[in-house]
Amino acid sequence: MSRVLFYCVVFALLLAGCGKKKVKVPVSPPAPVPGARPTAPRTPPPPPPEVGTKERGKASWYGAPYHGRQAADGEIYDMETMVAAHRTMAFQTWVRVRNLSNDQTVDVRIIDRGPFVGGRIIDVSHAAAQQLGLIGPGVAEVELTVISAPVSTVPALFAVQVGAFREKANADRMERNMTAAYGAAKSLVRPENPGLWRVLAGRETSVESAEALARRVREEQKVPEAFVVRLDP
Repeated sequence: MSRVLFYCVVFALLLAGCGKKKVKVPVSPPAPVPGARPTAPRTPPPPPPEVGTKERGKASWYGAPYHGRQAADGEIYDMETMVAAHRTMAFQTWVRVRNLSNDQTVDVRIIDRGPFVGGRIIDVSHAAAQQLGLIGPGVAEVELTVISAPVSTVPALFAVQVGAFREKANADRMERNMTAAYGAAKSLVRPENPGLWRVLAGRETSVESAEALARRVREEQKVPEAFVVRLDP
């Protein structure tokens, strides 16, 4: 075999070997579409309260003029049924309420929001108040125990109530101050209590972060009665 022929064969074999190798080509991420808005990550709903969760505080009851009016969950409030209002628990949560002064208990379903008074944790219906022996005193120390919780499917948001005002101008002023201090605030009036504007600061995705904000508000704004509420649609 001549030297020229030998080199041609070697060159051909080298080309065949190179043809079998796979070359990895780096893939660049897709370019952003001009004018497109980034998709915000979905906030998962907080887990519903565990059965057996307990809470202690003051209970009160409510009847007229709220009887026959729409509750916060959309149904009509009937004060002779076993229902109640709570600031943060999901609607349709069932709670056992025990009066610590006489050990009387009653099971109620959460359909409404309140009580919007510092130190109180639940407002029960007239019928529930009768079973608890609450009609006379009006307010009593109670223990709440969650006995049934709904499946949470909607992301929940929480805020801090910093005040309630009869003059809308005062509520608007507080709303502006809270927005400047904490980034978000709103004032709203409930249909069952026309003329009373509640100012809510913040939009937190958990009760824990809302409680932390409430502590800041109490310390920084000198509002000792600030408390956490749930923002319902």
